[in-house]
Amino acid sequence: MSEDIKKLNSMRFLEAQGVPYEAFTYDEAIQDGIGAADAMGFPPEQVYKTLVVQLKGGEYALVMIASDQTLDLKQFARSIGLKKASMPTKRGAEAATGLKTGGIGALALTHKRWGVYLDESAKAHEAILVNAGQRGVNLKIKVDDLVRVLNARVVDLSGQADDGAGSDDGAN
Repeated sequence: MSEDIKKLNSMRFLEAQGVPYEAFTYDEAIQDGIGAADAMGFPPEQVYKTLVVQLKGGEYALVMIASDQTLDLKQFARSIGLKKASMPTKRGAEAATGLKTGGIGALALTHKRWGVYLDESAKAHEAILVNAGQRGVNLKIKVDDLVRVLNARVVDLSGQADDGAGSDDGAN
């Protein structure tokens, strides 16, 4: 890890769990996963964005999909046994998480005890990069470790939305 990276809660969490990771930085002005992937030199399908999804009753879930994918909200809702789910506004996501869009990461939100859902496409990689909870910082972690420490459910989420409905804003 580079000396100029401040230790984040997500890093402390992984260390407490005995999970190895690598930290990568990029310009924090970049707020989308594809831009982050490009800046870090990784393919977009290996850099995962974390999306905040609102469920019924005002509950939230965190959905992790590859930065080059679009979340199909109807497919996601069906995959977890709900009729519908929605995306809060950027301001709503920031208020719910306490993190800025472009810096929302499931590893930084473990205290929320929200459901975490990881797209099954992640299984094609040994390790993926996920946001550390701060714009400009991603952590490379083995997929199996990520699923285990987050108690994430692996589901098929990367169905391409054909009409753009339910698409996300691309922020991770």
